Amino acid sequence: METVRKWVQLFMGFLMNGSWSFPFTRSIYQGPLKVICAPGLNCYSCPAATTYCPMGSIQQLLSGLRFALENSQFYFGLSVVGAIGVLGGLFGRMICGWACPFGFIQELLYKIPSKKFRIPRILSYGKFMFLIMFVIVLPLVVVDDFGAGQPWYCKFVCPAGTLEAGIPMLLMQPNLRATVGLLFFNKFVIMITFLGWSVFSSRPFCRTACPLGAFYALFSKVRLIKLHLDEAKCTNCKACHLVCPMEVKFNESPDDYECISCLACMNKACKFDAITLEIGGIPLETPGKRLPSPSKIA
Repeated sequence: METVRKWVQLFMGFLMNGSWSFPFTRSIYQGPLKVICAPGLNCYSCPAATTYCPMGSIQQLLSGLRFALENSQFYFGLSVVGAIGVLGGLFGRMICGWACPFGFIQELLYKIPSKKFRIPRILSYGKFMFLIMFVIVLPLVVVDDFGAGQPWYCKFVCPAGTLEAGIPMLLMQPNLRATVGLLFFNKFVIMITFLGWSVFSSRPFCRTACPLGAFYALFSKVRLIKLHLDEAKCTNCKACHLVCPMEVKFNESPDDYECISCLACMNKACKFDAITLEIGGIPLETPGKRLPSPSKIA
């Protein structure tokens, strides 16, 4: 199943970044597919991107809200909120584990041999701070003389945007290099920090600073597709703790907001069929996974 997940991640990455004419056009794709909301964090300004980033779109919406109200424009496009709301209700953070390109890059970096370190649980609340402050509050509240705000997270923080858009555009359009200043170097340092951290810790950006992951985490208890723990079969052996890339203790917190439903606990760790994948409360059977229950072994 892990192999299947890797292929799905690779496929989704190419699906959201399918415009490969940019080496010749040296510009950002602006075709009809750009109206589609990417399920994962995927920069709108990436030359290959055929979709838009949901977090960037929300910031653009909120940054122009006050200006629109002051000019008696009461029509607001909330389609992006509805789109990721539907995705969150269906999959929750499963999207992080199966469809986010930047999450996939972090997983590949973590495979580099090195000493590995745990991430303190308290840092996981950082992504909620970024969602509330940088995606919602600052674009809405901090505005210029015309009532327009800025996409704070995209402009000052997002390492995915620097990797997927900033660096490629500087390589393709040398005239942009003259505009490089402290802002770019600040984001470059943030990108290097998270990419380097990914070698030593599993998915640090997803766990500490991703606002989209924070949004999807809000659906952890109500999403349609989720992992289920059968407490009658669970022996509390804690094998699931050892394989989880998000350091979730699934037997203690089956609805943990950090769970990305990568299925590692179900396929690699649990020997007693205590963990199953459910769709709307109906468990999916996994061929070859039917192992003896603890009662039968006893």
